Amino acid sequence: MDQMVTVAAPKARAPDAAHAGFWALTIGSIGVVYGDIGTSPLYAFHEAMLAAGAGHEGVRRADVLGVISLILWALTIIVTLKYVTILLRADNQGEGGTLSLLALAQRALGRSAPIVLTLGAVGAALFYGDALITPAISVLSAVEGLKLITTQFEPYIVPLTCGIIVALFLIQSRGTAKVAVWFGPVTALWFLIMAAGGATHVAADPSVLAAINPIHAIRFVAGNGTIGLIALGAVFLAVTGAEALYADLGHFGRGPIQTAWIFVAFPSLALNYLGQGALVLADPAALESPFFLLYPDWALGPMVALATVATIIASQAVITGAYSLTRQAIQLRLLPRMKVRHTSESQAGQIYMPAVNLLLMAGVLGLVVSFASSSKLANAYGIAVTGTMVVTAALALVVVRRLWRWPLWAALALIVPFLAIDLVFLGANCMKFLDGGYVPLLIAGCIGVVMWTWIKGTAILAARDRDSEIPLLNLLGMLERRPPSYVPGTAVYLTAHPDFAPVALMHTLKHFKALHEQNVILTIVTADVPRAFADERVRMEVINPHFRRVTLTFGYMEEPNVPNALEACQVPGWTFEMMTTSFVVSRRALKLAARSAMPTWQSRLFIFLSRNAADASAYFHIPAGRVVEIGTQVNV
Repeated sequence: MDQMVTVAAPKARAPDAAHAGFWALTIGSIGVVYGDIGTSPLYAFHEAMLAAGAGHEGVRRADVLGVISLILWALTIIVTLKYVTILLRADNQGEGGTLSLLALAQRALGRSAPIVLTLGAVGAALFYGDALITPAISVLSAVEGLKLITTQFEPYIVPLTCGIIVALFLIQSRGTAKVAVWFGPVTALWFLIMAAGGATHVAADPSVLAAINPIHAIRFVAGNGTIGLIALGAVFLAVTGAEALYADLGHFGRGPIQTAWIFVAFPSLALNYLGQGALVLADPAALESPFFLLYPDWALGPMVALATVATIIASQAVITGAYSLTRQAIQLRLLPRMKVRHTSESQAGQIYMPAVNLLLMAGVLGLVVSFASSSKLANAYGIAVTGTMVVTAALALVVVRRLWRWPLWAALALIVPFLAIDLVFLGANCMKFLDGGYVPLLIAGCIGVVMWTWIKGTAILAARDRDSEIPLLNLLGMLERRPPSYVPGTAVYLTAHPDFAPVALMHTLKHFKALHEQNVILTIVTADVPRAFADERVRMEVINPHFRRVTLTFGYMEEPNVPNALEACQVPGWTFEMMTTSFVVSRRALKLAARSAMPTWQSRLFIFLSRNAADASAYFHIPAGRVVEIGTQVNV
């Protein structure tokens, strides 16, 4: 008789952040969570004023108050209300982000809905566009401050920016754990200095505080027609980085993130933008660089240096986010396996992915060299961020309606206003499509094609495997009637379909006419939660004295370490010993079929992705010396 045994693995260790004090987490979140949005004052107000025509028609008081009012209310509605107040409550076991929201939405629907999966893939793809543009525009805008010290620096701005970016990506392999402890304090200092610079000019012209009244924002948009919409797209630069609030929820927790925003980030940003407005009203020529000109001449050099450090921190946060998102996408089977290196012995989240790092560095350098100025890059920035926010709002609607079980009218009343605002900003940014807005869409499109190809290709291979495989119980029945020779030891056969005999097992019988005394049919499952519950990690089914079925469940944020999980699976009658265990895997050589189920170009792309995917044994941390590979050829 079959016997089902559930074995509790050691409880997953909570992130190190969970053991830190509340205020330590709050300071840390200032550096990691708000690094991106904290560097927006370098260019957001300047670009919005230029979009409003201030550079050609002078500076009008109504335009300044209108732009500042739009920025303040965008920060209030999108960041404070949507993200800080509402979305931080839509956590998946404490984790946030687009793919966490995707997992929540799939769980709420009780199935893998194609539209939900598509939205999640689109949101993830758009994030990569953000991850490329953020380092480029942030570092470039900071280094451009050197022009204010002396114009002789101007020819060196792009080369210096490229040098800083190359150095930033080269140090990724060493990990950031040692320097990350300084991110929070340095960024906190950055916010305080921003607040001080803005407050000085607000004190000189308190009338700029009138911009707090939203009527100025409404009049600006209503009275400027197309120009108002274009300026609205530039205003959105002030809220880039808001997605980091949600994505970094698991690292710091809701309370510290909310506290850091309400008491540090939001007041500092508001004061700085108000100060830039007051400065430009007092001296229209200051529109050339309203952020750096908030400070006296003697402070320009230190401010450029501090701004450069702040933008490096902001870039580091989004690069790390790209690693984490990629690992989640791999676990959710949206992307092929990639090599993952851990750069910290104590922090599980500190990872380095060489392939992602190289592609990001090449992309960022390409953007810097191609656009050569932060103003030109600003045109490309908004679409990626607004697109991601639209996806987030759409997935949140599913979660609020189905998972939180709100009435339809209440869910619509809560989410639709935010979705409408996001769509307005998306439309405003789309007006800059030909001026660079196509760049993030092109990046997202390429990532989307890769995801679509991988999902489709793996589904085709899975369908073919099911057609050729025979039910496991049928095979075991035949083996009972005609027993093979059994040799000492244990063999573990990895398979995605535990009800069917693995291809590697069939080939072992075919070629060797023998099996190990103990055979484990191992299936690795990725749950729609960040970390699997301890009592659901390992499930064992004893089929007969020679065969067992084992299912290992990992969360999409976890590292799938198979040997460690199997070591926890100690039950009477079977003990896992690495030195007497062989892991038998099937390595498929993919060939282009005469009549492929996919277009030829897509089949070639899938074959390329498969050949360059990380080895399964390495990905699952199986020692190479204990792996036996059996090759098969498959046409796609």
